[in-house]
Amino acid sequence: MLSRQRFPSLIERQWPNLLILSLLTLLYVPLILHWIDGWVNKSISIEHEYFSHALIGFPFAAYLAWSDRKKWQRLPDQAHPLGAICLLVSVAFYATGTAELVNLSFPLMLAGLCLWFKGMPGLRLQGFPLLLVLLGTPNSVPYMLTPYTLPLQEFIAGTAGFVLLQIGIPVQVEGVYIFVNDRLVEVAPYCAGLKMLFTSWYVSLMLLYWTGAWRSRRKVITLLIGATFISVTANIVRNTLLTFFHGTGRDGAFHLLHESWGGDVYSACMLGLIVLFLNFIDRPDATLATETTTSEDTDNE
Repeated sequence: MLSRQRFPSLIERQWPNLLILSLLTLLYVPLILHWIDGWVNKSISIEHEYFSHALIGFPFAAYLAWSDRKKWQRLPDQAHPLGAICLLVSVAFYATGTAELVNLSFPLMLAGLCLWFKGMPGLRLQGFPLLLVLLGTPNSVPYMLTPYTLPLQEFIAGTAGFVLLQIGIPVQVEGVYIFVNDRLVEVAPYCAGLKMLFTSWYVSLMLLYWTGAWRSRRKVITLLIGATFISVTANIVRNTLLTFFHGTGRDGAFHLLHESWGGDVYSACMLGLIVLFLNFIDRPDATLATETTTSEDTDNE
């Protein structure tokens, strides 16, 4: 009987939160499922595929928010005026029906709720999960960057051509076009490696936060630079392999690496290298350890 009495009382206390959760579920679960289906089955636009890193980022953000639930509950209830503005703008974005604005309304809605319930302290507490959601929300940024990738495309084409020449493959490079055995391979804007680069940076941020290495500016800068180098190098190798497969008639291997699960495995291996690199730079500084030991020996003397 006691548990039956507590259940209605819990509903009475939590009905505003349950109502908001129900509305969020109704509005955004279908949208997120649409994103997930597009990322997994590659049925979404090319620009939106750039944000497939959210497949690991969104669950991680939800886990972090859930882990901080006790800290959230201890924060005093205080509504910040900016929260109401964010919520109103979010609703207006969603009401337009425009894909770009509907997408952006999701992180804006979450930020507005944090501000409305807990003010700036709540926004700071959930700041990193919100950042992961924002950086994983599909938008037109990749489309806007496409016109500026030509130098990178030409660099990749030239490097791939140089590597193939070293192993005896007849290659002719003209700008972003590579000719191998009279077969043409184009290093298109979407082959310039921006997707891999965005994913590398995104995963690097997750790793820095998870390990606590974000507190060290040296580690942050080193990891981001290293992740950029790994991503660009991996993309050059990938384009070289694609050119080799296509130019030598290995169409099965080409499609496996280009559009099938082979590309996903390749990207996963690249992310694994970033994890190993973080483990390397996160090791205790041997020099510092030596200096500490020397200092202790001197003090003992």
